Amino acid sequence: MDGLAASPASSGPEAAAGCGELPVLRERGQREVFCGLTGIIWLHRKIQDAFFLVVGSRTCAHLLQSAAGVMIFAEPRFATAIIDERDLAGMSDANDELDRVVTRLIERRPDIRMLFLVGSCPSEVIKLDLSRAAQRLSKQFSPAVRVLNYSGSGIETTFTQGEDACLAALVPEMPAEPGSARSLLVVGALAEVVEDQFLRLFAALGVGPVRFLPSRRAAELPAVGKGTRFLLAQPFLAETARLLEARGAQRLAAPFPLGAEGTTEWLRAAAREWGVDAAKFDAVVAPGQARARAALAQRSERLAGKSIFFFPDSQLEIPLARFLSRECGMVLTEVGTPYLHRQHLAEELAMLPAGVTLSEGQHVDRQLDRCRATRPDITVCGLGLANPLEAEGLTTKWAIELVFTPIQGFEQAGDLAELFARPLVRRARLMV
Repeated sequence: MDGLAASPASSGPEAAAGCGELPVLRERGQREVFCGLTGIIWLHRKIQDAFFLVVGSRTCAHLLQSAAGVMIFAEPRFATAIIDERDLAGMSDANDELDRVVTRLIERRPDIRMLFLVGSCPSEVIKLDLSRAAQRLSKQFSPAVRVLNYSGSGIETTFTQGEDACLAALVPEMPAEPGSARSLLVVGALAEVVEDQFLRLFAALGVGPVRFLPSRRAAELPAVGKGTRFLLAQPFLAETARLLEARGAQRLAAPFPLGAEGTTEWLRAAAREWGVDAAKFDAVVAPGQARARAALAQRSERLAGKSIFFFPDSQLEIPLARFLSRECGMVLTEVGTPYLHRQHLAEELAMLPAGVTLSEGQHVDRQLDRCRATRPDITVCGLGLANPLEAEGLTTKWAIELVFTPIQGFEQAGDLAELFARPLVRRARLMV
């Protein structure tokens, strides 16, 4: 391994019964998505004393540097231990090489308190056991540094699953909640400004104590136990939720906090669990609702009546579709998502309009044909599809931007709508 250097089959869609009486097209075929390594770009900013060491190829290193826009002189908290030809040929001991790289990294960066060994397609192909390596290295460097591992491989996964895998690796490390103490856990990486806004709302409601996963510091992992109730802030955290439930925590069913409506119902789920009376709840959320609706009114004029098509990419598609349909007046043509977790999305599915086409999985050629046939006003897709579709005269929105941008909560509702209005404004200005 070199030193430190600072990508995913259908016999045709078949109908299946889904939540809310909506049929679901199951697609299996060629996919166009980033791999789970992409999640490092927002996770390394969130956990401020963690470091993400990808065990992969030079392609992995280029992906991370390109996605993050990191200059060569920067000191980001992620890097790649590059698997080269000697490793692939078995001419060197990959574990010895990994130990050498990790030792040098920790000596160079004494601020690291948690180190993630992140698997990639190359490391999985050569069957490098990063779980055992993490145990060995954690024993060597504890208590100063805790070493964990997860897979960011793009084999049969989509890019937001990198966050799910990372948070799932943290769950076994979380301390046990003492006795029957009750707490609320918000699960999913959120911008700090969004966290602070939610903390103020929960405090005003009398809900708490409130903790977040991931926490901002490695030493501040929240406790979990039978008294823990958790809200998912992101719809792509199925494995993390499963592991939390295995430790006794209970998920509060709710839509996701996108827009005025989604944020209100998300907060209401916690308020109901804590016995907050309706009058108090309405008084606390009313100012935020009013600001969100005022901001949305300014953007919805551009969006109302416009059609939108979602290619499967981030698993945010169904909550976004609900928001755009109900709060911005957009017309949904097709809503594709890589994976459809019916239990976690039950409330979202129930709020989708009748007649919308839902698809799960991806068959790029078939979905491109349907998109071209409907000629939507906006197409939400990955970077690999955006430029070709723009060349065909379609207006596109990059799906990955919706993960990188703070979009949750009342104060971000207008910004979320603006992300979809902006491509339409750009198109109008370019028209001759």
